[in-house]
Amino acid sequence: MLWTYNGALPGPELRVKQGEMVQAELINALPEPTSIHWHGIRLSNGMDGVSMLTQPPVAAGERFQYLFVPPDAGTYWYHSHAKTWQQMARGLYGPLIVEGPDEPSVDHDVVVMIDDWRLNEAGQLDEASFGRLHDWAHGGRLGNWLTVNGESNPSIGIKGQSRVRLRLINAANARIFRLQLANPATQYALDGFRTPLVTVQEFELAPAQRIDLIVDVTSDLFTVTEISTDEPYPAFALKVDATLGVAEAAKATLSDPEPESLPDLATARRIPLHMQGGAMGNLAEASLDGVMRPIRELAQSYQKVWAFNGVVGNMKDRLADLKLGETAIIEIWNDTQWPHAMHLHGFHFWVRDPESGKISASRRDTHLMHGGERAELIFVADNPGLWLLHCHMLEHHAAGMGTVIQVS
Repeated sequence: MLWTYNGALPGPELRVKQGEMVQAELINALPEPTSIHWHGIRLSNGMDGVSMLTQPPVAAGERFQYLFVPPDAGTYWYHSHAKTWQQMARGLYGPLIVEGPDEPSVDHDVVVMIDDWRLNEAGQLDEASFGRLHDWAHGGRLGNWLTVNGESNPSIGIKGQSRVRLRLINAANARIFRLQLANPATQYALDGFRTPLVTVQEFELAPAQRIDLIVDVTSDLFTVTEISTDEPYPAFALKVDATLGVAEAAKATLSDPEPESLPDLATARRIPLHMQGGAMGNLAEASLDGVMRPIRELAQSYQKVWAFNGVVGNMKDRLADLKLGETAIIEIWNDTQWPHAMHLHGFHFWVRDPESGKISASRRDTHLMHGGERAELIFVADNPGLWLLHCHMLEHHAAGMGTVIQVS
């Protein structure tokens, strides 16, 4: 059975102006508690929507009103943050678009939410496989059916010779999509933040990540194909619809954004984070609720198989306690055999490669780390509260890959 917001899959597109108040009332008609997280938005801590951390879960039949002002323009989204590994897999997500004062002129601004679903032999949602330990210890819940905006390989109507802004959002539990465009496009933003203009035709999109593309469509059909598996699979297409009229947007030359200034790193607080666990991992034991337990007991008795710095994640443990305004560098070592999409709530961060010293040209809120990779996430702790840092492969988070950073 699908669970949806306002009966739609994805949930309704929320589109607001930068600096405009968002008012959203959650009315929980589900049979269990839930909450809503506003992914990528730098908001006040009490509105972040993390059950058991920033708010009590909203019980069945109860209501909760979210009020916040998005400070940054860009492509964001919202999703359940209670029992997320199941509630999101049932469909509880939707797009949140924040428009700035200087958006590029386009004929179409198209939001594309990509998801994969695990269906059983009857073509129904495979509910029997929810919570399967094999998924939690391996790559997460991977589906066998791909949808875009809730449809299989949809054709999206556009004007002929039009300029299109594509806002792609990976809403899958765990799959890293690799997408191939029919023709090159211009990368405009990542995770909501403007980037230097780059021509792309193939790219990866990890769970929770977003990419904005500017596409000048010069033929009647522009296809996007998913190529992460051995068999390419059609994702969606832009198809010229003569009834929509002719393109009107001025195809002005796009320009790079002004580069952001990095904070002073000389006195930054360094926070080591050693990721271990999972199948074929090297985690022999870890602390759960203050008690060291062997990995076999953790897996069989508690369904926990991952740890940060030897601690199985929960909402009680703190990775760091930062002072307001302090610059921090999280030094992450993915000492596992699996990729992890690391998401930090409440902030955006620069990514630095510790070997080359290269720093990302723009900030992100979700960084994909492959097995064995090391990375440094740099941010300024300018938002007080308790903020979750976790893997957005949702089964990995549920099985221990999460921690909390306190800013006070």
